[in-house]
Order: sequence, then C-alpha cells, then structure tokens
Amino acid sequence: MHTMSEIFQTFTARVLPADLQFDVEGELTLLEAAEMSRVQLPSSCRNGTCRTCLCQLVSGNVRYTVEWPGLSAEEKAEGFVLPCVAQPTSDVVLDHPLAKAA
Repeated sequence: MHTMSEIFQTFTARVLPADLQFDVEGELTLLEAAEMSRVQLPSSCRNGTCRTCLCQLVSGNVRYTVEWPGLSAEEKAEGFVLPCVAQPTSDVVLDHPLAKAA
C-alpha cells in the first residue's frame, strides 16, 4: 500500500537567470505549477506543439504528459524541455531568460 506522499510527490523547480523558485505538486506540469506560484513563463498552446515555452533543463529529470512533445531528438538530447507538458520526476533547474515573477 502506498502512502499519499509516495503517490503525490512534491519537487522544487528553480528558473534561471531570474532565480525564481516554486514547488510542483502531484500531477501538475511545470507551467501549471509556475503559474500557481506567480512565476511567468512564456506560453501559448499548452499542449506541447507551439514551442513558446521551450527552455533548457539545466538539472533534474522530467516526464511528458503527451507521447511526443514538439521537440526533435536532438533538442531532447541537448536538454530542451516544454514546461507546458513536462512533469518533474526530481527537483529541476530550468534556464529561461524571459521568466519573471508575476
């Protein structure tokens, strides 16, 4: 039997260079959690196709809520992620020069 903390983990996300930090709980995407914490990341489609929110994953790991997000294999290999459809599986650090506090 799983405890609630095992099912719904909370991870911390930091966004550079603005050095903003927020928690990502449960099944929230990085973008949803950022917005709930008043951190603005550029976004548009919210389904992984427009690439407006594209940023660099400096450290940590994510999984995607869609089977094939709008990233090339090369971009994935270089550490690019789409926060609108990415859920952290560890604490993460993102690099997005346009991120700011809301």
